[in-house]
Amino acid sequence: MLTWRLNKTQEKIKAACYSRMQMDLTILPEEKLSALGLNLPQLPAPGGNYVSAKRVGPVVYLSGVISTNSAGVIAGSAGSDKTIEEGYAAARACALTQLAVLRRELGSLDRVAEVITVNGYVNAVSGFGDSPAIINGASDLLVEVFGDAGRHVRAAVGVSALPRNALVELQMTVRVNES
Repeated sequence: MLTWRLNKTQEKIKAACYSRMQMDLTILPEEKLSALGLNLPQLPAPGGNYVSAKRVGPVVYLSGVISTNSAGVIAGSAGSDKTIEEGYAAARACALTQLAVLRRELGSLDRVAEVITVNGYVNAVSGFGDSPAIINGASDLLVEVFGDAGRHVRAAVGVSALPRNALVELQMTVRVNES
């Protein structure tokens, strides 16, 4: 009977060691961002009387950011002068800007426990029904960087206009690790 207990104990130790090895193999978000070859953009100043991030306990609420790149605002209207692929890239650019906001707020993306919500707005012509395909650009990036912790609830809405004629605007909420 003593031998049986020893074997059960050894099995538990092996299982714990295996679990620990699996955890150690997890790539942290900052490392993942680097491995993907992604650089976060410079942050613009808020365009009004608001803050870009507000922390309430372990939750960080992020203001909406519009689609930009090194050339400026990614502008246009889906279904008119912009394609779904261009919209997807614009949504991805918004997600990168939100990650830059989070890094500034938290010091490191490694502190993000999970992405809770994503609200995506697509500047689109009336009747454009592919807003979800465009906002996938942001959702896919968040899952690439955070893994399952990047999966979120979301809205993907077509609208008739966005600030500065931007193609996409993205708002997020995340939960951070307290430790």
